[in-house]
Amino acid sequence: MNNVVVQQDRIQAHADKAAERVLPIAYSLFFVFGSITSLNDVIMPRLKELFALSYAQMTLVQFCFFTGYFIVSLPAAYLIERIGYMRSVVSGLLLMACGCLLFLPAAAMHAFPAFLGALFVVAAGVTIVQVTVNPLVVRLGTPEGTPARLTFAHACNSIGTVVAPYVGALLILDAAAIGSTMIGRTYAGIAVALTLVAGLVWAFRNKVRGDRVEGGNPLSAFSLLKRARVRFGVAAMFLYVGAEVTIGSMLINYLALPSTMGLTHAAAAKLLSLYWGGLLVGRLAGIAILRRVAAYRLVALYGSAAFLLVAISMATVGGLAGWAMVAVGLCNSVMFPLIFSLASEGLGERTAEGSGLLCVAIVGGAVVPLITGQLADTTSLTAAMLVPALCYVGILAFGIYARRPA
Repeated sequence: MNNVVVQQDRIQAHADKAAERVLPIAYSLFFVFGSITSLNDVIMPRLKELFALSYAQMTLVQFCFFTGYFIVSLPAAYLIERIGYMRSVVSGLLLMACGCLLFLPAAAMHAFPAFLGALFVVAAGVTIVQVTVNPLVVRLGTPEGTPARLTFAHACNSIGTVVAPYVGALLILDAAAIGSTMIGRTYAGIAVALTLVAGLVWAFRNKVRGDRVEGGNPLSAFSLLKRARVRFGVAAMFLYVGAEVTIGSMLINYLALPSTMGLTHAAAAKLLSLYWGGLLVGRLAGIAILRRVAAYRLVALYGSAAFLLVAISMATVGGLAGWAMVAVGLCNSVMFPLIFSLASEGLGERTAEGSGLLCVAIVGGAVVPLITGQLADTTSLTAAMLVPALCYVGILAFGIYARRPA
């Protein structure tokens, strides 16, 4: 009996050491896909200029990108069951690299549909990585520490969303290169970096205990919708991503309005880094706050604060209107990790399926910006911000509901 206990202790110790090695890699992956996703906000105004797009047409960038989550999320969960977490990450990274390389022919052809196609391929790879690393972070530690680990992971994601828009503004919006050439070159450089990261992850492919989860039909994840908590969590994720992406996508044009701050697109893109920087600050602060405040309370508090800030921005002009919208980033900070952890609470071995289902809900980033863009074309960009404002009301409702135990 003692030998069995000793053997179990050794296995657990080995698993703990593996988690210590793999967790930093998992955190770095959040930085990677955060960087690439936030670059959409930078290329959108440039593509709007290059192809004389309306607001609704401009949001097709996010529509194609986030539709990738809707199509690929559940197959990604099935992929984890077939080849494991680490190999799934490698597959996603290499697919992202292929998508980035497609920007070169898109730039050469100077065709907007070609850019949309390249973005979809990138999004498919991003989806595989995101569906994989969220439950991976959940598995690499104790259940009690899951909200804090996920919050820190998404803080790493926020570092990428802060750095990428600023660098993207310098390379793409401030660039002297004519047309879409610099966009293609920028994404080609990203493809090289992604390939190197994939090689690093491959080196750790056998370091995670229980890397593969037995499963079968990828559509079985939909049975989780029978649980009210999961169902409400999926809806909240749809609304959150939709609101966050909408504001991020429209912020450069919004800050350029004479009624707000009248900035150039390059200057507004640098303030966009502050919007994403708010997510970083809020997530780092959230790690400490979660020691004293329950996760559901924080979701409800930040949801109500985000609604108030958007309302203030819509009701005012000048710097107040601009800075209030930038400050919404602070409120968005903890929403993804906390909605994810609250919705997937108690799923156990079905966490990967739950992750796939929640990532399907990220299609909100495709739908809500498109609705907002269409409303902006028929009314005004300021009036269209009513759409993300209403999304935050739904998030507030989920925070109140989630106070019930799973």
